[in-house]
Amino acid sequence: MITNDPMLKNNTDAGFANNPVDDEIDLRELFSAIWQGKRIIIATTFVFTLASIFYALSLPNIYKSEVLLAPISQDSGLKIPGQLGGLAALAGVNLGTAGGDKTGLALEVLKSREFIGRFITQHDLFIPVMAAEGWNRADNSLVIDADSYDVATKQWVREVKPPFQPKPSLLETHEELLELLSVSQDKESGMVKLSIQHYSPYIAQQWASWLVQAINNEMRQRDLTEAKNSIAYLTDQLEKTNIADMRTMLFSLIEEQTKTLMLANVREEYVFKTVDPAVVAEKKDKPARALICILGVMLGGMLSILVVLVRYFSNKESGNKI
Repeated sequence: MITNDPMLKNNTDAGFANNPVDDEIDLRELFSAIWQGKRIIIATTFVFTLASIFYALSLPNIYKSEVLLAPISQDSGLKIPGQLGGLAALAGVNLGTAGGDKTGLALEVLKSREFIGRFITQHDLFIPVMAAEGWNRADNSLVIDADSYDVATKQWVREVKPPFQPKPSLLETHEELLELLSVSQDKESGMVKLSIQHYSPYIAQQWASWLVQAINNEMRQRDLTEAKNSIAYLTDQLEKTNIADMRTMLFSLIEEQTKTLMLANVREEYVFKTVDPAVVAEKKDKPARALICILGVMLGGMLSILVVLVRYFSNKESGNKI
């Protein structure tokens, strides 16, 4: 129903004029609320600052050792087309195709459970990976977590739930070691960076060097085994045929595999050539203690301001309702 009563219209206009918008926040009121709660803000920020400082100081230093590697081409250069190439493939012989680049395979092998498991067992890395919690610079010794390993009795004392055992398994240690290991390859240059992080800079440097040596030896042994098997197969085929062209091709393939054997036996850096070797780090890689303290101060300040504002507007709303 539409009404033209001027009295009703005036009362309505007066009501809107006298009823300010409650949803709008006055900045002066906001700063006033913060100022009133300044003691809470200062105290809370101070507590968070102290907590962040103590937390940052409690964290042990972690050092990183990095090695720069250049992939070595494995392309033999021999290309044989047609049926001869098919026979070579049957023999497991690489004829210079794109598959000759073993860099990708080597990087995957480097992170595999089997390779890392053998690496851990060979160098007995269970304690430095699973029980270390720091490093003593004075005598260059690891700080061992007493809740994990008892140094006096040389026994693992971890409290774990089945199926885990007090002594870490290879799978557990493999996963922990992968957290310390970083491997990346530059897509443009093809250069590979391998780095190890650890509490001890000496251990980080040693492991990085060991890993490069181990992956080169692993790929060398794989190629030696493959080449020997290929030569045995080709020699057997050579004895079964009297076709001149076929015998010529088989001799060429045997020559290639013999070349592979020679390179594998004389080349120490078989897949990766060290461009910049791993060194003992002099400066820690982490933690960033200054950043932790700054974040602690900011977190304490923001939380305390939020608490002050919530309390202020809650009390104000309660007062208005009363």
